[in-house]
Amino acid sequence: MVELEENNIADIEDLISPEDIKPIERYHNKKNVTVRAKKRSAVKLSAEVSDELAPKIIQQSIIPGSQKVYVKTWGCSHNNSDSEYMAGQLAAYGYQLTDAKDKADLWLLNSCTVKNPSEDTFRNEIENGMRNGKHVVVAGCVPQGAPKADYLRGLSVIGVQQIDRVVEVVEETLKGHSVRLLQNKKQQGKRLGGANLALPKVRKNPLIEIIPINTGCLNQCTYCKTKHARGDLASYPPEEIVARAQQSFNEGCCEIWLTSEDTGAYGRDIGSSLPELLWQLVDVIPENCMLRVGMTNPPYILEHLEEIAKILKHPRVYSFLHVPVQSGSDAVLGDMKREYCREDFEQVVDFLRGKVPKLTIATDIICGFPGETEQDFEETINLCEKYRFPSLFINQFYPRPGTPGAKMSRIPANLVKKRTKRLAELFNSYYPYKGREGEIYNVLVTEISHDKQHYVGHNKSYEQVLLPMRKNLLGTSVRVRIIGTTKFSMNAELLDEETNWTRCSQSSQTASWNKSSFCINEPLKQKCLGSVLLMGFVAFIFQWLWRHL
Repeated sequence: MVELEENNIADIEDLISPEDIKPIERYHNKKNVTVRAKKRSAVKLSAEVSDELAPKIIQQSIIPGSQKVYVKTWGCSHNNSDSEYMAGQLAAYGYQLTDAKDKADLWLLNSCTVKNPSEDTFRNEIENGMRNGKHVVVAGCVPQGAPKADYLRGLSVIGVQQIDRVVEVVEETLKGHSVRLLQNKKQQGKRLGGANLALPKVRKNPLIEIIPINTGCLNQCTYCKTKHARGDLASYPPEEIVARAQQSFNEGCCEIWLTSEDTGAYGRDIGSSLPELLWQLVDVIPENCMLRVGMTNPPYILEHLEEIAKILKHPRVYSFLHVPVQSGSDAVLGDMKREYCREDFEQVVDFLRGKVPKLTIATDIICGFPGETEQDFEETINLCEKYRFPSLFINQFYPRPGTPGAKMSRIPANLVKKRTKRLAELFNSYYPYKGREGEIYNVLVTEISHDKQHYVGHNKSYEQVLLPMRKNLLGTSVRVRIIGTTKFSMNAELLDEETNWTRCSQSSQTASWNKSSFCINEPLKQKCLGSVLLMGFVAFIFQWLWRHL
């Protein structure tokens, strides 16, 4: 498959640790209490960076439309959805979103805590922003999971469940204040899935809606830090998710991605289940639009295999499932506390492959987990050789601070690299699309390849098909013939003229593509600019009155 940023989704679960924020930190910002803003204290940076800091412009008053915000996101599709929601609220209030970071007044950085390199890049970007005199607001799993980290000191923080308050945090930060909102969303004492799904959005891809169906998970894995931030399972009500899907199709989307830390666990906290939700969603998916089910761990899908198979065969659902195995060794899986064995994983794959024609299964492997022996790794190699997964995400073990895995005895780094290389060589030795030349598929065209040379469509199996960049092709369902294959994708030619293409959009507006990080339909932007500024001004007046009267 083409290396698309959206595909780099890691398996993210974790165990609560002493680093977790305490109750006093969770509840000091109640919903109905005015933010007690305080002047920003100095951020602890390296001596070299501190010497190079440029002065910030402190705003005494914020007039909607006069400041620019740069949004940067790391991590999984859940993080991307959170950023889209935050961008949508900022745009609705009147802030200008920009992809030109040097011209922005404020940087909103949404972080990922799955791997050390992701957090390192996040920290470097904070320093870069401070060095260039930018106001910085941090969000995502890193500050939520470890809010007392030295390099976050003095910065404004938006918790993973507080993204609906991004406007006030940005406003106060531009005034030189520091605001921290880290508490959970609760209703009648019960933790909610997060901010309301009906919030405005600015989508990275105007054709794809990413819907978080729950936050947190039920696993207690020893290697992953995300549970520090996302916590235990909290599901959105099915009716709220279905309403969001209908709203998205009405706004011109033609593809829905369901996302969470574990979609398979959905509903267990509210008396529902993933199949129940999926059947409700299938009923509202328009013809020629598609649904992609997100990552699910093996334990929580085993009892739903029959229903999941039926759903994955539905013509408006991709025959695709991401099921992380992480290791082929039961001993390693036990040390990881993955709550399943190899036989369970094989049962999931064998059953679904037997029931769903041309099903695509993607999986993850962690190489070099503490205590992994040569025999353990051979079992992993054997598993990958047996199934020859077309999508295999290979990761080296990273000891994340505060996790049990970080305290385990590590195997030598050179051995980890050797095993990672060997597994990569196995993966690169086979070509899942070899011999497909001449086959005909219907594909839904929704993306642009990283090299900007092709449009990307997906067939029913969610296999990537590269197409020529013909005008008006995005957002259509078309027939294609395969003319070539690579390791990760297939090249195809169009079989029909434009008059026979089927446009999937249910909206009167055809979504236009913008190659920046965030995009808004240009005709829609021009049409609604006046309304957005008016709404922002009215919101500004109401907020001023609320604070001063």
